Amino acid sequence: MTLLHERSFTIFDFETSGLDPKNDRVIEMAAIRVVNGEIASEFSTLVQYDGKLSSKITELTGITDDMTACGMDEDTAFRILNRMIGNHVLVAHNAQFDLSFLHHSLMRIAGRSFRNDFIDTLTISRERHVYPHTLKDMCDRYAIPLVGGHRALNDVIACWELFRTLDEEQPVNDYLNTLGYMRKYGPPKWSPPNAKLNPIDLKYAPKEA
Repeated sequence: MTLLHERSFTIFDFETSGLDPKNDRVIEMAAIRVVNGEIASEFSTLVQYDGKLSSKITELTGITDDMTACGMDEDTAFRILNRMIGNHVLVAHNAQFDLSFLHHSLMRIAGRSFRNDFIDTLTISRERHVYPHTLKDMCDRYAIPLVGGHRALNDVIACWELFRTLDEEQPVNDYLNTLGYMRKYGPPKWSPPNAKLNPIDLKYAPKEA
């Protein structure tokens, strides 16, 4: 039996004000709970942000300062997300990024982190396929719809479909708590205590003659 049929999952995604999990903030979050292989519930909200978003972030996500001004307050948003997470296996594409923001946000807000198992669909993608491996590229590879990428709920639903497809292709059990990182950049500054860190060299398709 595969992991998909043994465990329950929370697939989640953050849109953020920047790339630094210690100093930047989550400006949108989304999560779906998957029980017995079916989506049981979902949660999505913009999150209030006191700073001013860069034009690059707005261009990438479509999220503006006016939108975050109307978002849910951070404490409430993370409290709801924490209930969505429960003791489920966490799933994300580029989980290192989202898990880092989850860790630093929970430490700042609640004084504690998370202890869940996790799966990173980016790690699986890099080991099984040639470059590139963005969520959009992987969805295109498997003909998975991704409408409006870089908005949290759209990305979460696409990540779930990618995760399910990868597991059907070949069970993902061996990737539980595994984080691949680019060998040339070295291991991440922070990773979950239960993470098995694997250095990865990207594979590229042969150049056409």
